Amino acid sequence: MAKAKEKYIETLRSQKVDQLEKMLLDEREAQFSNRIKHKTGQLNESHLLRESKTKIAQIKTVMNEKNNEETKS
Repeated sequence: MAKAKEKYIETLRSQKVDQLEKMLLDEREAQFSNRIKHKTGQLNESHLLRESKTKIAQIKTVMNEKNNEETKS
């Protein structure tokens, strides 16, 4: 499990900022959709709510790391 998480973060770090922004937008749309489904009782996999929240946080963290690197350079 931890190796899969580390591998996902490494793939995020290899992406460019504009690709990360697109991924962030896609993940937020998925989170919104899952939230609506959950409220209406159509979402059977409630773990998707937490997963999307975690992915959004990971993407934003990598974006902040990249922005900090650019400002220091």
